[in-house]
Amino acid sequence: MHPVFNKNQYMVTISSIRKKVSKVSFSQIGWTILLLKGIMIVYFLSQLLREFHAGSLVFDQTFFLFLLAGFVAQVIDGALGMAYGVSCTSLLLHFGLAPKLASASVHTAEIFTTGVSGLSHIKFGNIDKSLFLKLVFPGVIGAGVGAFLLADLLDGGVIKPYIAAYLLILGVYILYKGIRNRVAEKKPVKRAGLLALAGSLLDAIGGGGWGPIVTSNLINQGQDPRQVIGTVNTAEFFVTYVATGVFMFYLGVQHGQILLGLILGGVLAAPLGAVLASKIKKQILCVLVGGLIVITSAYTVITTWF
Repeated sequence: MHPVFNKNQYMVTISSIRKKVSKVSFSQIGWTILLLKGIMIVYFLSQLLREFHAGSLVFDQTFFLFLLAGFVAQVIDGALGMAYGVSCTSLLLHFGLAPKLASASVHTAEIFTTGVSGLSHIKFGNIDKSLFLKLVFPGVIGAGVGAFLLADLLDGGVIKPYIAAYLLILGVYILYKGIRNRVAEKKPVKRAGLLALAGSLLDAIGGGGWGPIVTSNLINQGQDPRQVIGTVNTAEFFVTYVATGVFMFYLGVQHGQILLGLILGGVLAAPLGAVLASKIKKQILCVLVGGLIVITSAYTVITTWF
């Protein structure tokens, strides 16, 4: 006989899981980040050594260009909660990398940058644990699905212009609210899980979008920009980790000097971004976030639609 579905027992189980998850501490989150980063460092170094012995790992001006790009992009991302993926992916595409390789490279680098950024935000108290838990689980699901679709089925460039158009409208609205000094008071978060699922899915496919989609919408709901930025950045580590795992399974590790430049530049800048996020006033953050979305989204719309 098939077991009879017991709705009450199911609800009790779900409630029990939620209570256990809610007891996760910042210390446990931090140690988990360190453990997962350690595993990835060992794997990444082994791949670099293979590339070095094969004679394909060289360091020229390209390395220093992406070192600078990774530093600047991570300062912006750490302070404003977005733009690392968008900035770096655009540069990689400009250098002729295929969309799937560009997204894979950026997500590999983001494991290291978001890990340091997340630990820094935890240290500076920029984390809302309840919001973090609402984002991280649907986020990793969307990242895994999106990475699989891009690596094996889709061209991420097809959907990118439509995402940019949506973000442009949202960026204008946030910028207007910041300039008018009418940022809404904090309210209960709505649809955080759905935002995380959509943001991570589109981020993996398009090489960027987790920060703009999730951060923008949460700030638009009246959440404290500092807490949103720190929380979204910390959750992004786990989202990126899953996406990178899928990309590595299908594509491996390629373009070592580009990856190493992005990683070193981003890691050096990550603590600085967290400090800026903890110091900049709420209204200024709203203006900066809105302005950044408008600029990056408008550029994407213009270059892809016209």
